[in-house]
Amino acid sequence: MKNLIFAASMMATAATAESIVVPFDGSFEDATFAVESAIVDRGLVIDYVSHVGEMLNRTGADVGSGKQIFKAADIFIFCSAVVSREVMEADPMNIAHCPYGIFVAENDDGVMIGHRDYPDGAMQKVEDLLVGIVTDATAN
Repeated sequence: MKNLIFAASMMATAATAESIVVPFDGSFEDATFAVESAIVDRGLVIDYVSHVGEMLNRTGADVGSGKQIFKAADIFIFCSAVVSREVMEADPMNIAHCPYGIFVAENDDGVMIGHRDYPDGAMQKVEDLLVGIVTDATAN
C-alpha cells in the first residue's frame, strides 16, 4: 500500500522539469537525516554534500538578486559500484549520469526530497535505486 501511495505521490509531483519530487512531512533537518540514513543503510558512501541553498542565499546579492529560492537545500552525491557497472556495461556513455544525487530542499511550499529523472533503458536501474532511497527516506 505504501508503494502505491508513493507512486501516486510521485506522479502528482513529477511535473518539474526532468526531476522526480516527493513532499516530506517533517523538517529540513529530519529530511536530510532520513536521506543520509537511507543511502548509508544501502551500504553506499556519500562522496559529498553540496549545500546549494547556502550558496544561493549567500551569493544572491552578489549577482543582483534579492529573491530567496530555497530556505535550505542540500544535494547528497554518491555512487553505487554495482549499479554503475551494470549501466555502463550496457552503454559506456552512461558515465555522463554518474555520480547520482538526491536533493532535499525547503521553500515556501515545504520540504521536498527528489532526484533527476533518468532516461529509459539501462538507466532505469539507477532510477530504481534512487526511488528506493527516497521511499525509505519518506516512510514515516
